[in-house]
Amino acid sequence: MKKLKQLTGKYFKGIMFISFTIIWSLIVYLIDGEWLYFLPLIVGDILFWETINWQFWKKKEKKKKKPKSEIKSWFNAIIFAVIAATILRTFLIEAYTIPTSSMEKSLLIGDFLFVSKVSYGPRVPNTPISFPLVHHTLPLTKSTPAYLKWIQLDYHRMKGLGQIERNDCVVFNYPTDDLQFPERPVDKKENYIKRCVGIPGDVIEIKSSDLFVNGELQTQNVKMKNQFRYYVKTDGTKFSQKTLNKYNIYEGQVLSNNGDYELILNDKSLEAIKRFTYVNKVEKIVTEKGMKLNSSELIFPEDKFNWNLDNFGPLSIPAKGLTVKIDNVNIEIYKRIIETYEKNTLEIIGNDIFINGNLSNSYTFQMDYYWMMGDNRHNSLDSRYWGFVPEDHVVGKALFIWMSWDKNKKGINKIRWNRLFNAIH
Repeated sequence: MKKLKQLTGKYFKGIMFISFTIIWSLIVYLIDGEWLYFLPLIVGDILFWETINWQFWKKKEKKKKKPKSEIKSWFNAIIFAVIAATILRTFLIEAYTIPTSSMEKSLLIGDFLFVSKVSYGPRVPNTPISFPLVHHTLPLTKSTPAYLKWIQLDYHRMKGLGQIERNDCVVFNYPTDDLQFPERPVDKKENYIKRCVGIPGDVIEIKSSDLFVNGELQTQNVKMKNQFRYYVKTDGTKFSQKTLNKYNIYEGQVLSNNGDYELILNDKSLEAIKRFTYVNKVEKIVTEKGMKLNSSELIFPEDKFNWNLDNFGPLSIPAKGLTVKIDNVNIEIYKRIIETYEKNTLEIIGNDIFINGNLSNSYTFQMDYYWMMGDNRHNSLDSRYWGFVPEDHVVGKALFIWMSWDKNKKGINKIRWNRLFNAIH
């Protein structure tokens, strides 16, 4: 070893570190211990970078170092910060914001969340070479990709702390994003957040806006605040904006000047509205089976079964390894799974279905799938429109709100102090 050190001189540490990294990577691969791949980063920091005091219990001896230029010091600090932040947001935790009202009032527009990647296991990026700390588009551009398209990795998820459970708030990549941006890989699709109401193997059904899973009515808990559309009739008295704001009612419309309103209400605001002496009638608006709320709705699967937002299913959620019979009727439910998510060729000739060139009357799923719905049930773009969410689209679990910002208020009142650091249920 001494002779080897003399031969290699000042490069000894580097050569030994590279050798250790290669050998360690082979060991980790053989024992299937993916998280141990990060150990060489810690060893490298101890040997070379010394950015973290790993022996914090010992007093660190000051070493005489050659003075670095200020530019070099800033450069090293920025590089380390970018690498550390990239590893953190890729494999551990990432910040997201709520841009739409689909999860009101459980999550509000302007809520800033931390999302755990380790809860379900972090995905290895499909696009390993990309501009750091951005999603799919380069800063200051409208459409320039922030990643290299010619290096694409297959889907792989590292071991996590658990599995998706029913009613988890889940961040995922928008499944039908490829219809608008066909060049984007899965991990660069837009991020969405919804509540997972159906896990693999579940049978979901919506009857008159009530959700049933495996035949049981799903009731909301205290932390889940489902909203629905209601018809409200007054004696002609008009609601002031101040009154509506007081009860956090921000969605709806005036139907007539005679006191007819359509309001989006949760249980709390519904009870408040009912107590008004000038309110004569409050009735949930439920779209009858086979009807549509408006002509622009395109309900999964492409309106083939006359389902709508309030009357949907029953529908089974596909599970990995499950085999289902397919025919020229139910193929519409599984068509996108077979072709797009699991990358098979599908051809329908008359009543015959060909998968990868073979005549087929059954199909075995290669991945687990989930059913996502917004808590704002009458104003949410969710699985009722675009169907199943594949497991390779799942990003992570929403943990807690670290900041909440109300754009409708002014000054320090813009901050929703009562929401800071609230856990997400």
